[in-house]
Parts: sequence; C-alpha cells; structure tokens
Amino acid sequence: MPTRLLTYWKLHKMSILLALLSLGFYYTFAYHLERTDFIKLLTLFTALFFLCFKLVQFEKWNFKLLLAFGILFRLVFLFAEPNLSQDFYRFIWDGELVSHFMNPYLQVPNTLIEQSDLVIANAQELYNGMGSLSAKHFSNYPPLNQLIFALAALLGGKSILGSIIVMRGTIILADIGIFYFGRKLLKNINQSPHLIFWYFLNPLVIIELTGNLHFEGVMLFFFVWSLYLLSVHKWQWAAVVYACSISVKLVPLLFLPLFLKHFKFKKAVGFYMIIGVTSLLLFAPFYSSEFINNYSQTIELWFSNFEFNAGFYNAIKQIAVQFDAKPWELIKTYGKITPIVTILAVLLFTFIKKNEKLSVLITSMLWVLTLYYFISATVHPWYVIFLVVLTAFTKYRYAFIWSAAIVLSYYAYSLADFKENLWLLAIEYITVFTFLIYELVAYRNKT
Repeated sequence: MPTRLLTYWKLHKMSILLALLSLGFYYTFAYHLERTDFIKLLTLFTALFFLCFKLVQFEKWNFKLLLAFGILFRLVFLFAEPNLSQDFYRFIWDGELVSHFMNPYLQVPNTLIEQSDLVIANAQELYNGMGSLSAKHFSNYPPLNQLIFALAALLGGKSILGSIIVMRGTIILADIGIFYFGRKLLKNINQSPHLIFWYFLNPLVIIELTGNLHFEGVMLFFFVWSLYLLSVHKWQWAAVVYACSISVKLVPLLFLPLFLKHFKFKKAVGFYMIIGVTSLLLFAPFYSSEFINNYSQTIELWFSNFEFNAGFYNAIKQIAVQFDAKPWELIKTYGKITPIVTILAVLLFTFIKKNEKLSVLITSMLWVLTLYYFISATVHPWYVIFLVVLTAFTKYRYAFIWSAAIVLSYYAYSLADFKENLWLLAIEYITVFTFLIYELVAYRNKT
C-alpha cells in the first residue's frame, strides 16, 4: 500500500500541490475576506482560475481525483457565513414561514416584523441581515426553492448557521448530481466527458453557489438531469424533472418554445402538458387569490427597477444621458422592451434552427440566454453559471471566459453605495465580446 501511494504521489504530485494551494485560497476566501477588499478578492479569484485551468489541463482524464478536489473545495465553505451576498437571510426567513405553514408570497417582511406573535426564529437578525430592499418586497423564489428553505429551517435547529449548513449541503449534492448526469450527457452527445470539470472546478461556481448559497446549482441539477433523460429518450420523465428545474428558478421557462421542433407536434404538446401539470402541483400549496398579483409584481421589478453589471443597457444609458434622458425613466422603458426582444429571439431560434438534434437544441438555448444576459439591466455574477453549464455541452467556450472576467463587477461590493465602475465593466464585456467574435469567426472558417 505505501508503495502504491508513493507511486501515485510521484505521478500526481504537481496536481496535489496545486489542489492544496487552491484549498488555502478557498479557505482565505471563505473565512478571511471582507467584500469591501476588492484587491484581495480580485487576487484570490484570479489565482483560483489559474489553478483551475492547470488542474483540468494536467488531470482531465483522472475523473476520481478531480471529483475529489471539487468536493474538498466545496467542503471548505461548510461552516462559513456567505461574505458576498446577504440573500441567505431571506432564504431562511422564507423557510421559517413555510415550516410554520405560512405563505411567503402573501406578506412582506416589513409587515411581518411588526407582529408581536411572529413565530420566526432569529426574526430580528434575519430581518436586519436581508436589507431594506428585500424586506419591502414579496418573495420571488419559486415553490420547490421554498421547500428547500423550509427543510433548512427545520433541520437547522433554529440556528442561522445550522440552516446555512443544510442549504450548503443541498447545493453541494446538486453539484455532484450535475457532474454525474453531465458526464453521461456529454458522452451521449459525442462530447468529451472531461468538459464537465470546467463547471465542477470553476471558482465562480464554487464561490457563488456553495460559498454564497445561490440555488442556481439546484436548478441546473434538474435541468441537466432533464437533458440527460431526453438524450436516452425518456421524454415524459424529462418533462417532470424540467418542471422541477423551473420550480427552483424560472429561467428554464425561457427555453420552452425551443422544444417545439425538437419533438413532433403531438409529443411536444404532451411534453408541455406534463411540465404544466407538474408545475401547477408544485405551486398549488402556495396558491391564493393574492398570490399571482404579488408574485408577478415582484418579478416585474427585475425588469424595470434594478440594474447591475449591465452590458448594452449601460452603453445605451451613457448615450441617452448625453441627450438629457432621466436614468430612472430610462430603466422603466428599457425594462418594457427587454422582454419583447427576448421573446422575438426565442421565436427566431425556435423556427430557424434545426432543434431536432439535442446538441443543436442546447446551442440554441445558449444563444437565447446569452442574448438575454447581454441586453439585461441586471446580470449578477451567479447568473452566468447557467451559461457555463450550457457551454460545456457545445463547441463554444466564451462563457468560461465570462465566468472569469465577471469578477470585475464585484468592485461595486467594495463601496457602501454599491456604485459601479463603468471602466471595469467595459473591460469585462469587451473581453467577452472579443472572445465570442473570435470563436464565431474561427468556427465559420472551419465550416
């Protein structure tokens, strides 16, 4: 046994040392980083991306070793409180409500906190932590997400850290599920299975999902599982699982029209009906006469009120301001146009592309979501993770570049008023656009 270990060490010494260095950096990120320290954040993030690249380069066929590294990197964060996001306070708040059979879509925290008989554990700390913006709005998290929050509240033992650990464990398990089904899907569409490591070892994925408790990973687990089921022709079960993905985050709704040409018409109708029925069953426990109005009102805010790390919107705003446009009016007008442009893009890719083939369908999804993020007024760093997953199943790699460049948007976290540096955002988007254009030209020349 010692001889085998010694031989293994000699063969993989460099990779193990790089992994240990990565563990040190992730530990520093988790327990010794204030989000106001942008230089330290940028340095750690850049170093982790370099180490990720080298690990995949050295060991891309050693699946067990890289899987072990990816799990260890995530476990480093297990007992850490998220340091780049305060959303987890609202997650636990909603979970406490659901665990006590209270509907999180009917009352805002600002109203609930005034009740003397409020049953929420650590209510004041959660209320203060979530911030005034979240506290004045209804919950926008879909029902399956709410059930996970409730599970965290129940198993967390009325402790904020306990709830964090439960949510983090769920996200880690979801990432392992993405690795498992992602590898199988890559093989089924004749892609190299090692490409899943560009997701599984990606520092943005580890930091924003496991570290900061964003549930894109759980949504993507169901999404990738659904695509895998499609690849083995189990479309009925794929529809059920796809509905679960929508019930964690609504983003997969965007792709539903694309399935119209993937199936024949009769099968497509069946696919949509199963998704619809499953979604209704998941939403049913939360339904009330006020639910639809409150929920749609909250979703609308994302299009017409918020802006962060925007691409085209920032460029348009800078030009419009020169002509005396008022930014607070521009965002509302822009928010009405964005859904229309997105719908037109979805319809274009639905009827122009040959989505019968699963690999083409995934590529269409990639382009639709890319366009949506390019024109969106709000692109939080963890949003790009969906593109990272889609990119792994296509011939394009620009989303990996974006997952690294998006660290520049974190500069806003270093300031009390969250003021963005437009020069840094310009560098981010120019880098992504340049690499995307390079890929488009390169693949066009090849074909």
